[in-house]
Order: sequence, then C-alpha cells, then structure tokens
Amino acid sequence: MLKAFDKRADALGFSGYGVVDLTIHDPQNADWLRAFVAAGYHGTMDWMEETLERRVHPNAMWDGAKSAIVLGYNYGPDSDPMVTLGIPDAATISVYARNKDYHGLIKGKLKELAALLARDTGQDVKVFVDTAPIMEKPLAMAAGVGWQGKHTNVVSRAYGSWLFLGVILSAARIEATPPEVDHCGNCSACLDVCPTNAFPAPYKLDARRCISYLTIEHKGPVDEDLRALMGNRIYGCDDCLAVCPWNKFAVEASDIKLQARDDLNTPNLAQLLTLSETEFRDKFSGSPIKRIGHAQFMRNVLYAIGNSEDPKLKTLAKNFIGHENTVVADAARWAIGR
Repeated sequence: MLKAFDKRADALGFSGYGVVDLTIHDPQNADWLRAFVAAGYHGTMDWMEETLERRVHPNAMWDGAKSAIVLGYNYGPDSDPMVTLGIPDAATISVYARNKDYHGLIKGKLKELAALLARDTGQDVKVFVDTAPIMEKPLAMAAGVGWQGKHTNVVSRAYGSWLFLGVILSAARIEATPPEVDHCGNCSACLDVCPTNAFPAPYKLDARRCISYLTIEHKGPVDEDLRALMGNRIYGCDDCLAVCPWNKFAVEASDIKLQARDDLNTPNLAQLLTLSETEFRDKFSGSPIKRIGHAQFMRNVLYAIGNSEDPKLKTLAKNFIGHENTVVADAARWAIGR
C-alpha cells in the first residue's frame, strides 16, 4: 500500500518512517506525562497541563485515526556543536536553530505525503510537527523510528540524537512496523553532562532547570544560580544530545536549509548585543530564534556576556541598565556584576 509513499518520502529527504496501529496502541508514557506535570516539571508551559489528556493518545486528538505514520528528518551537524562553549566572546546556538525553522519546512513535505496517502487509501489524514498535543516521541518508539533515551529525546541507531519528527494520522488501518527497543544500556553520558542537573533521574527531565527551556520558553528573569551555569548558550542547548555515543553513526544533514549558516556557527556576542530590534528581525527572518523576540534574545546574550567575564564587553552591557524591559535591565546589571 505504501510503495508510492515510501518512494516519495525518500525523495523528500525523510530518514525513514514507521507505522503504529492506533487501534491497539498502548500509550505507556501516559503515566509519565501525568507525573511530569504533577511535579511541576513543565514550569511555565501551562499549555502542557491544559492539553494533558489530549496528549495521552492520538485518538484524543482525532477519534477517527486508525494509524500513525511517524517520520524522521535528519538535521545532523557537520561538526561538534559543543566547540563554541569554550570560546568566551562567542555565543552557542542549538544546532536546529542555526538556519531555517524546521516546522514549516517539514510540514510542507508532510502535507505532500499525506495527500498521496489519502489518494491511495481513500481515507482522511492529518499532519503534525510537534506543535500539536501529540506525544510524538513515544509514537516514534512504537513505530520503530528510534527510542526515547535517558535524556527524554529520541535516539536512532542510524542518526543518533539528530532527528526531527513528523506525524501523519490516517483513518486507514495500515500494517504496523515493529517497535524499537531501548539501547541506552548503562550509559549515563547525557545525564552527567547536563550543566544545570536538569535530570532528576534517567528518563525524567525537570524543564525548569533545562537551558533549552530557560532560553526559549521561560519569559521572565532566570534564577541567578542558574544563570552562571548557562555559559554562552543563548538559544537552546545540545549538550545531552551531542555526547550520545550513538552519534558515531550520525550523518550531516543533507537539506541545505538545515545546514548551519556561517554567521550562526560562532556568532560574536558583542555583535549580537548591538542588534536593533529591526536588525534582529532581519537577521533571524525564517529562523526559530525570531519567535522569542528581541528583548528575550538580549536577555540571553547579556547572561552569556556575564559568563564570559570579558571586561571588554562590560561597556556594551552598561548600555542596557536603563532598558525599558525590566528583565533586560536586570540581566545587564547581573552581567556587569560578573
């Protein structure tokens, strides 16, 4: 049934896919999700609590869905993304954000595949790219695409930790593929490397301590004891992904829109801090970084400048003490004090 789908998925650059029979799918991570929210690990991401029960099973989103096709899309970096952590006057940006926003890129390809699937099955379809209340990572494991590692992200034997996920729900019942099993073994590299100790235990993440959450989702001032641990990470954090031993099989992203822009590989902190709001919007047009806004971006850059302990950057930071945004002004005062 999926021969045409398979051929087109490969042509569109997907790194493989698997199928879950939703009529028999047992969402084993439902209790984990409920416990995650009950413990407050979701921080200020209120939407996780509001959509909790809709996330438990895809049929809570669409009761007519009988199959879930989970697709992986490789975004592997061309070099070690942790290299910039040791460069005081540079910023570190998460690999996935060093070029175009993957949401629109992948969703367009998913829609094309979904239309093909609808044509061949005669049944309705819906597409999702991690912005809807679907637990795509457990689905990926059930589909055989990868497994949810101790860092809670998906790991693939073929692509390591560098996979985006897309989901197509179909009203057609399609033959399921074998699930993947956990291959983490006794390894704890991802847990040990976390600079803020955001993992209370293997397979559990406290987002309130996660640098990705702090730089992207959290809008207010970051607790001072965490600021010093953020280093020069101004958007996201790849540490737990980058140290995974399965990355020895990873390959560089083939999609040019996901390959890092030169200016975002080792961006200069001083240059970033001097960006006006218009220049910020222009520089990050089409980038996921644009979504956090200029003020929050400046907050993150100022934290990184404080952690650089470079006196040459102190003068620049002083320009933001009187900033109209109190969070930015607070970040400037903290940076100067460092």
